[in-house]
Amino acid sequence: MILLGSAAVVVTVAGMYWVSWLLGPLLLALVIVIAVYPIKTWLEAKGWPTSAAVLSLLVVIFGSLLALAAFLAASVSQLGALLAENSGKAQQLVASLSAQLTRLGIDPAQSRDTAGSADLSKFADQIGAVFSSVGAILSGLVFILALLLFLTAESGGTARRIGMISKDRPHVVTALAGFVHGTRSYLMVTAVFGLIVAVLDTAALAIMGIPLALLWGVLAFITNFIPNVGFIIGLLPPVLLALLTGGWQLALAVTVVYCVLNLVIQSLIQPRFIGDSVGLSATVTFLALLFWAWILGPLGALLAIPLTLLVKAVLVDADPRARWVEALLGAEPATPKTKKDEQSSRRRRHSRIGHRPETADVATPPT
Repeated sequence: MILLGSAAVVVTVAGMYWVSWLLGPLLLALVIVIAVYPIKTWLEAKGWPTSAAVLSLLVVIFGSLLALAAFLAASVSQLGALLAENSGKAQQLVASLSAQLTRLGIDPAQSRDTAGSADLSKFADQIGAVFSSVGAILSGLVFILALLLFLTAESGGTARRIGMISKDRPHVVTALAGFVHGTRSYLMVTAVFGLIVAVLDTAALAIMGIPLALLWGVLAFITNFIPNVGFIIGLLPPVLLALLTGGWQLALAVTVVYCVLNLVIQSLIQPRFIGDSVGLSATVTFLALLFWAWILGPLGALLAIPLTLLVKAVLVDADPRARWVEALLGAEPATPKTKKDEQSSRRRRHSRIGHRPETADVATPPT
């Protein structure tokens, strides 16, 4: 059984890797639909027709994505020109660093190689490659638009489908409802705190005179969705620009400001609001980040937490025999639940997806 299970995992992971071009946009569309579905329900409650509500959501979503794509394209162009202007300063800084390393006894040949490798055009190419990866995601807007259109249009029958499934597989319904609720909570809290961090970082960088402060604020907002290492990714570009434009004193000031703002908000305050919506330990979160980034690239890093919650819901929460795995995945061992607690939790999760069961375990689909 262990060998068969391991072989199945290898085949599944390899298949996901080879179809990542399809899997990534599909999962992105799924997460977006989960996030905006309450807005669609609210619009329909206000008397909007379903078609008008769906069309309004699609216009807002793709208008935002197109605006982000245009902003990134313009910012990358400005960044390339800025780095080209400061290539001479970069050579001087690396030459000075090479001289210091030589004084410390490091091989002079290695120091010269280090100095010779300081080509800001290469650095600009690397940064451009990162943003082009995001641009490649946004360039698939037509495909994602079709997926969003179908998923959002068919979301009205979700309650009826869930009701039919709950007759035979009530645990599956409970697991999926928990995944939807956890994903929405995580996205909402992360987006709110990411916006706070982005505004504060942009203001601080603008006050210190760092070029392209708005771009680095947007980068801070995006990297807030990347667990564990997102802060470092958002910190490096403005620190390097500060080093080029103002020396090590300005670079140190940028580092201190980012550490004070981002570490306090993201490491101390934000986890308290996320609470039990994620329920994953720091180790599992970091491993999930590496795995999904390898499978789906930058998009996998952004969606690492929701995708891990989806896998957990399908493989662990949906099978009562796999409940013991939660003790390994969670940050703290969960308190054992009584049968009454499980029934109450199941009722609440059913109601969150527009479906109220008549009994504790089995729900009747709406007519």
